[in-house]
Amino acid sequence: MTRFQDKTVVVTGGGGGIGGATCRRFGAEGARVAVFDLKLDAAETVAAAIRAEGGRAQAFLCDITDRDSVNAAVAATEAQLGPIDVLVNNAGWDVFKPFTKTEPVQWDRLIAINLTGALHMHHAVLPGMAARKQGRIVNISSDAARVGSSGEAVYAACKGGLVAFSKTIAREHARHGITVNVVCPGPTATALFEDYKQGAGNPEKLMEAFTRSIPLGRIGQPDDLPGAVLFFASDDAAYVTGQVLSVSGGLTMNG
Repeated sequence: MTRFQDKTVVVTGGGGGIGGATCRRFGAEGARVAVFDLKLDAAETVAAAIRAEGGRAQAFLCDITDRDSVNAAVAATEAQLGPIDVLVNNAGWDVFKPFTKTEPVQWDRLIAINLTGALHMHHAVLPGMAARKQGRIVNISSDAARVGSSGEAVYAACKGGLVAFSKTIAREHARHGITVNVVCPGPTATALFEDYKQGAGNPEKLMEAFTRSIPLGRIGQPDDLPGAVLFFASDDAAYVTGQVLSVSGGLTMNG
């Protein structure tokens, strides 16, 4: 399939589990992929894998909490790969503690990465999309935003804010032909989830509990997410905006 032939796609946190899987799927479907990550070596590993399969990809160092870094990465992307057609805000970070055990310095970092970082990316990319009267934005939130999650209070607050923000931007920019939608992963086997398990103190018991609670009977894998992301980013979803989709094996079911 080449749904994204000659489209320029930016994925933040593209060097990680879900981000890397999403980048590779876009690459396989013809996109010019800009892999944004705070860890340039991780981004380059993903970009190299895409190029090895015959795709086009470039790694870019980007700290989404730093507006100057965002502006530089966006400008470099457009200079090297062309105007941005699709933005996937995927980068995230978490602290796994009861709220009363956390500190304000941790709240600041959680908000900077999980909410303000996405605001920076929207603010940098939206004007160009609006001028061209087209664009797709897919924001990666979390089922923690929809139902809460013990030990993730501030993270859930940020992700809930991202959902509300996405719906508002979808309304503001519908007249520009821009769609904005949200994908909410459930528990997924990424480095972030490994940290979550360790923070719980009994990783094996936690895995058993999650597996029992998920109707499909398994923890998600990074490759379970790109299908939903690429749907929202594609012309198949041209009449879909302001929507939220859980990809969680049925752990949460929202009507």
